[in-house]
Amino acid sequence: MSGLKKKRRIQVVALAVVALALSTALIGYAMRDGINYFRAPSQIIAEPPAPSEVFRIGGLVEEGSIERGVGEVIRFSVTDGGASIPVTFTGVLPDLFEENQGMVGTGSYVNGVFEASEILAKHDETYMPAEVVDALKAQGVYQEPES
Repeated sequence: MSGLKKKRRIQVVALAVVALALSTALIGYAMRDGINYFRAPSQIIAEPPAPSEVFRIGGLVEEGSIERGVGEVIRFSVTDGGASIPVTFTGVLPDLFEENQGMVGTGSYVNGVFEASEILAKHDETYMPAEVVDALKAQGVYQEPES
């Protein structure tokens, strides 16, 4: 009788381990396209990602770099103080998008240009995405907003 209970317990534990591994694999498979890693311009220059990889870039819009009116494509550069990456975007930019302001873009890095599919800008004069703040602090160019 004791051997049967022990055998049943081992079977239940083994089944639970298999179910946990299977559910973890399914969740990972379902989320594979939904995870976008953040990279600063300096990181992109140091280790360029594959053209098929979708990720987020963040930093400050470089002063004097916004080019509008060249068809529907808007071109600008984003910097973290250590490196600058050219960006192209087709679409309507957020109202608060401007030079020397924080931004985060989603897209891919193809032939030395970040092709953005989405651009997010800060939503008030003091907000900056945490990833951008961290990247700017690492480069030593971050300035605390005045209260």
